[in-house]
Amino acid sequence: MTQSDSPFPRRRAPLPVEECGAALASRLLSDRWTLLIVREGFYGVTRFDDMRADLGIPRSVLADRLDKLVEAGVFARQPYREEGARTRQAYVLTRAGWKLSLTVLALMQWGDEHLRGGKSSLDVTEKGTGKPLRVALVRDGDDFVRLSQVDYMPRNTGETGK
Repeated sequence: MTQSDSPFPRRRAPLPVEECGAALASRLLSDRWTLLIVREGFYGVTRFDDMRADLGIPRSVLADRLDKLVEAGVFARQPYREEGARTRQAYVLTRAGWKLSLTVLALMQWGDEHLRGGKSSLDVTEKGTGKPLRVALVRDGDDFVRLSQVDYMPRNTGETGK
């Protein structure tokens, strides 16, 4: 039985918060600035001053969040130097950072639908075909699965000794 089939809501989450990947990720991505910095990386913006200009973020906040994202392996620093200038650091998404693009796209999709009245300001399409894309759950074989058909079952990993 899925949660949506039950006449009564669950009283407790199926997984302790300390074992939940979403809870761990929320510690890192816990504020608006951090998610927007990841969004900048997703769009290909890599330079500190460009991120700062796009976001209107205070310099100290951007430096702090980038340090945390580099430490977590979401961004990597890459030195660059423009002619006649000192060496600076670019911030490029790592493979782990790129995997957050689905999170950013899901938030964008939700925001467009529920906060922008269904209006999207960005088309997300498949290269080559131009077909629109959206974030969804799929099972092996690329079959779409509706949320009403999803169940959440904790794994017995033995990590907490329970």
